[in-house]
Parts: sequence; C-alpha cells; structure tokens
Amino acid sequence: MSVSESSGMAEYIKANRLALKEKKALEARGLCPNPAVLDALFPEAAHLSGVDLPVIEIPADRIAGAVSAGRVSAFSASFLPLPEPNTEFGSKWIALCEAHLSDTGIREPVDCVEYLGSFYVKEGNKRVSVLRYFGAVRISARVRRLLPPRTGAPRTEAYYEFLDFYGQTGIYDIQFTRPGEYARLAAALGKKPDAEWTERESRQLASVFHGFKEAFASLTENDRTADAEDAFMLFLKAYSYEQLADMSPQELKKALAAIWNDVKTSSEPESLTVKTAAEDGEKKGVISKLISILPKHLDIAFIYQGDAQSSAWTRGHAEGAAYLKNALAGSVTVKEYCHADTPEDADAVIAEAVREGSDLVFTTTPPLLGTSLKAAVKYPKTAFYNCSACQPLSSIKSYYCRTYEGKFITGVIAGALAENDLVGYIGSYPIMGVPASINAFALGVGMTNPRAKILLEWSCTEIDCVKKLRGRGVRVISNRDIPTPDASYLSHGYYGTFVLDENGEPLPAASPVWMWGRLYESIVRQILSGAADKKELAVNYWLGMDSGVIDAAVSENVPEGVRRLAGILAERLRAGKLDIFAQRLAAQDGSLISDGAAPLTSLEILKMDKLAASVEGHIPGYDELLPLSRPLVRSLGIYREKLPPELRE
Repeated sequence: MSVSESSGMAEYIKANRLALKEKKALEARGLCPNPAVLDALFPEAAHLSGVDLPVIEIPADRIAGAVSAGRVSAFSASFLPLPEPNTEFGSKWIALCEAHLSDTGIREPVDCVEYLGSFYVKEGNKRVSVLRYFGAVRISARVRRLLPPRTGAPRTEAYYEFLDFYGQTGIYDIQFTRPGEYARLAAALGKKPDAEWTERESRQLASVFHGFKEAFASLTENDRTADAEDAFMLFLKAYSYEQLADMSPQELKKALAAIWNDVKTSSEPESLTVKTAAEDGEKKGVISKLISILPKHLDIAFIYQGDAQSSAWTRGHAEGAAYLKNALAGSVTVKEYCHADTPEDADAVIAEAVREGSDLVFTTTPPLLGTSLKAAVKYPKTAFYNCSACQPLSSIKSYYCRTYEGKFITGVIAGALAENDLVGYIGSYPIMGVPASINAFALGVGMTNPRAKILLEWSCTEIDCVKKLRGRGVRVISNRDIPTPDASYLSHGYYGTFVLDENGEPLPAASPVWMWGRLYESIVRQILSGAADKKELAVNYWLGMDSGVIDAAVSENVPEGVRRLAGILAERLRAGKLDIFAQRLAAQDGSLISDGAAPLTSLEILKMDKLAASVEGHIPGYDELLPLSRPLVRSLGIYREKLPPELRE
C-alpha cells in the first residue's frame, strides 16, 4: 500500500468515527442524523423556475443537504462518511481523499441547487464530504438558483434583497431572514444602499464576516437559537466596522463573549421580561425596613441630552435625580452630566462618569440606547439603565412609564367636557406605547361620552395641530403631558387636556404627570437591596400608577362630579383593581385589539399598533415625520424594524 493510500485510509477512518459520533448525538436529541433533503423540506421547489449561474465558489458551510434522498443515508448531517472503509463507497471516498492530498487536487465542480440562500447537492456528495472534512471554506460548484414566488412573506422578501446584495458584492455568506437588514448593514458600513462595491470592499467584508462567524460558532456549539447574521448586526451597535476589522481572533471572541447574553436575548423575543413593578408588595416592605441598615452605597450618574434649562424632558429627569438624592440620602451620591447630544459627546460624557466612579448610570433618552450598549460592553463593572421601552438586551436594563393609565383618566374628563361630541388628540410620536395611550384615552372618552369621536393629529408631522383641530370645530383637546410633577404646568400653555374658550385660549382641565423620581427610587432601592435582576436577563421596567410613577393632575376648572369620577378611577388603578383593556375593543379595520375575554399582556399593550374604531386618523409613516422627530422613532418606533437605514456619517 502506498503512502497516499495509507494516508487516505487513515483519514477515512477518522472521518468515519466523527460521522458515527455525530449520528449518535443527533439521534439522542431526536434529530435527523443525515443531511437535509430539498425535496422533503420544500416540495414546492420542484415546480419553481430557476436560472443557471456560472461556476462559482460557494461557502462550504451553506451546503445544507442534497436535492433528493437518494444517498443521504451514507452521510452524517455535516456530510461525514458513515459506511465502513472496506465498501465501494469507502474506496471512492478514499480515492477522492488521495486526489485532494496530491498535487492534482479535486478540480471537478459539484452540481448544486440553491434555494433561499442554501445549497443542496445534486451531484458530487462525496466531493463535498472530502472537502468539508478537510476544512474547505469554499467549494467550486455549478449552481441552479430556484426563485421563490413573491408572496410578501418576510423570509422571501429578505431573499430578494439578498439577490440585490449579491449582485453588488458577490457575497453569498451573509443571509438575513428579515427584510431591511442588507440596507442596514450597508449603512453601518458607511455605504448608501445603491452604491457600488469595489472588489476590495467585498473581499474585506467577506473576510471580516467569516472571522466573526468562526468566533460565533465557537460560542454557540450546539446552540442554534441565534443566527450569526443577527449577532453581527448587534455587534456593530457596540463596535464600529473598523474596530471589528482590526480585531484578532482572540480579541473578537472575547468581545463577542462580552455581549453574548445580548445576542441570545435579542434572538429570543420570549426572553424579554416586562416588569410592571420593581418590587412586589411583600418584598417591598422588607426592603424598606432593611435599606437604612444595608452597608451599601451607590455612585449614580444621570446622562442628559441638552440640559434642564433647554429641555422640558431633561428637566423632568433632573427633578427625578434631585428627588432620588433626597429620598436615599446617605445611600447614594448623584452626579449629573449634560449635553450628551451626539454619539461622540455621549461616549465622552459616559467615559467621564465611569472615570469618576459611577456604579450606576441612567441614560435618560431613548436615542442614547446605542451608546449605552457600547458603554456597557466597555465598562462591565458599571450598571447601565436606558430610558426606553421594549429593548431585548441584557447588558442594559430599560425603563419607562405606563402613560396610557394617565391618558385613560384624562379621556374620561375629556369625554365629559366635549359638548359637541368632538375630542382632539395630539399624538407625540408613533413609538412603543403611544397607540396604547391613544386607545386608552378613547376608552376613557367612551365611558363618559359614547357618541364622541376622537380626531387624531400628530405633533411630529404638523407644526400647529391645535390650530388644525380648532378649524375642525374641536374645543376639547389632549396635547403633550406635564413634564414634571409641578401641576402649575396646567396653566402654562397647551399642556395636557384643555378646553378652548371663545377666543381660542386654553382653559386647563387635566394631564398625566410623570413622577420620574419615584421610578428612580424604586429601581435604586431594589439594586441596593440586592434584589435587582441578573445581568443575563433582558428586563424592561414599565411602571405605572400602582408604583406612584404616573399620576393624573386635575384642574379645579373640571366640574366636581367629573373630578370625583376621575379620582375614583385613578384610585382603582393605583390599587391594581382596574384593567383598562379588559374589555372588547375594536380597531379601525374591524379587527379586535382586545376581545375582553383575557387581559392583554404588557408586551401586547406596548406593541399595540392599531387604533380604536372611535379614532379618526392614522399612525404616520416615517416619510410623514418632521426631520427632528425621526431619531426617536428609530429608537422606539412601533415599526422600527421596518424603517429605512440611517447612513452612518
């Protein structure tokens, strides 16, 4: 026997052992031990039209199986050989192995069918087996591409976007399953969607993604809950493409491991936990007793965009920081940092806060989410909380208020005051929770005036919504909420719900009130007590009237009977005895937002994207928004996953 024959036999024996081991492991998990079969997976594929591609180099790891079931039983799932060495199959495999190890090599391309970005071997299974066993990254192939019908399904639309991406780059390796991701990838790389790609740019991206995928595979092992492509996009939120390209394999693996919990939680929507109370009642009592004697202290930083003088939003959080400082005097030190207005400014401000010893950082606006994630990765010993909602991340926690509860109370008042059965509502932004606020307001209006219609306008699309509503005959209008607990805001212009007098001047009625200080106190008490949630959990705090975080300020202008009714309903919300959406609620299109049979979950309320039938108006599209409104909608928009990408400057 020649040296090459001996080597070929030895390699076959090794490959065969690996195949048997893989087969046994898959069978133990109840999985098919052989390669996938296109005809079985997608019976419709046999009837699809296709195009023949020239011979190309295809990614070896995207070969998912075979076209038909003919010989797949001879291979384990990853195309390792199962028959004994002294079979005809074994002899042919060994011969191919020897050719591969010789100067000749395996030159004949395999024949494949490509469907939805994966390859299925039609002829050349043993060549694939040998080449993959020896770690080939790419395999020469003649490819027939099958084209799925355009059904509008997300996976199909993503595939057709891939075809455009492949036409620009020649890269087969990156396969997103949701539409819009290729454009977002291009934007993250600083390229416009229709820009030409140089050969150098394509080669670099393919190389960078291959290195990333290897690091990803080393961490996943048998865990397939996340895709490398989705992890890649999340990684680019924490690191720039240039930083990623410069990382060594060891640095990349370490950096990916640092956000691994975020990768898993972002790929598992069911892992997102919405906490509607920071503490349960029983635990809260114990913590309240113990907090004064716990030998713990927190240095807390508040990061603001703008400052309290220029922004009512920031002023509300600044007052919350002052409340926290007084409520937990001796247990916390509070520092405030302003003007984190750009990503670069925010990076510098957070770095300063960490350098000055902050244990806990609150970033107080949704646009600071990306910067917060970067900082959480860079400073793992510091806890980060971002003021946003419905974020599937574990490195940072999110927090927001259940504004819809206060809107329900003001809706009750608005309905009672609407003598002409018209009520105006000025929406802020089409973001998480806002449709729920509009619908809760509509339910409140319907409670006191079932004939009333709610005419909806949006301040993010219209300069003077009040004027527009007044022109339509509306006298009772719900506008922006009071930004701080100071009820005197009711007399400061067009805040809350008001009634326009004969001269068009606002007469204040009521408004939801944001009590940020109580929210911060609730979260910090839990951290100080040691009862805070673990870092590997994706937790969003969404606190409401039962936590004292939202209230409803009511003006003396409101008739006493209506004030009493509003007070009774508010008290029931504070006691947790009223579920606003536990009733039948029809949408504008006739579908049901709630059937009333079962309570809506917090996530269902947060992600509500339809308006009640009593509302006249629509949720604005991205193109309708004023330019200044778009950054917030990118962070918290109910359709944020479908938004066009923003080019990274």
